[in-house]
Formats: sequence, C-alpha cells, structure tokens
Amino acid sequence: MTCEICKERDASVHLTQVIDGKVKKMHLCEQCASKSGIDVNGPLSITDILLGMGMPKQAAEAAATVVDSSGPERTCPRCHMRRTDFKKGGRFGCSECYEAFAEELPPLLKQMHRSDHHVGKVPANQSKRIRSTAELSALQAQLKKAIASEKFEEAAKLRDAIDVVKAKLKAGDAA
Repeated sequence: MTCEICKERDASVHLTQVIDGKVKKMHLCEQCASKSGIDVNGPLSITDILLGMGMPKQAAEAAATVVDSSGPERTCPRCHMRRTDFKKGGRFGCSECYEAFAEELPPLLKQMHRSDHHVGKVPANQSKRIRSTAELSALQAQLKKAIASEKFEEAAKLRDAIDVVKAKLKAGDAA
C-alpha cells in the first residue's frame, strides 16, 4: 500500500478515525507522517491524530505553517510549558498558557474542533434568554460605535432596540 500524501513510498503508519459513524483511514509513510506532526518513534497522542486528519489538506497545511513558523519554540513564562508539550498531552499547564500561546491557538483549535467557537447544547427553557442576551450585547457594541462616529440618529434607533430587548429579558424573568 502506498502513502496517501506522497504516493511514492510504502505506507507504514496506519491511522483510523471514526466521526459520526463514518470510518476514515489514513495510510502514510514515515516521512509524511513526521511532516504531518505525528511522532512515529514516540508515544502517539490524540492531539497528533486530531491535528492531522479529517480536514482539507490546505487547512491543515495553513495551520501547520502558522504553528511552525513561530521561530524558536515559545514557552509559558509561569509554568515553562512548551508548544510541543501541549501537542503531546493536549492540555495546558496553567492559565497563563492561554496568553502565552494566544497566536497559535486559533488554528490549532479550529483543526481539532472544526470550528473557531463553541456551539453547545442549551436547555430549552434558556435558549430565548441566551439569544436575547447575545442580541443585547451586539446592539450595545453597535451603539458605542455609532456614538463614537457621531451617528446620533442611528444611535437613537439602537438605544430604542436595546430598550425592547431589555424589556423582553425582564418579561422573561418575571414569567
């Protein structure tokens, strides 16, 4: 069996992934597996697998470029965790790691979770309240921009819309 990436060498690394009941198999040679970030000589972590499979090739290459182009490896100033440590274990060492690796996180998270923001389940009785709260936040941000750019007519309309949303939220609390 030949490598699915280079299509030249024999595949010696075989990975299987199941997503939503669909099985995806990858057959790679050692060189292509290493280039994809999979350490063929060390223990294999779930992060390695998630970072290299299930996404378009261009997205994986772009994210790998962003992560690998940082020059010398960054470390957290507090716990001294390195990016490679995170990649192996899939967890940060402390809360300051999020700030230390802030530039590298978006492409990593997008690769691992196939999204750049969390979309979770919401209890049925809370979904309207959560949507209204998000709408209120967006309107307030628009109001600040309108005031800053001296668009006072638009600001007045936004203020009225904010009042309507606040009334909805207050009525929902009373019910």
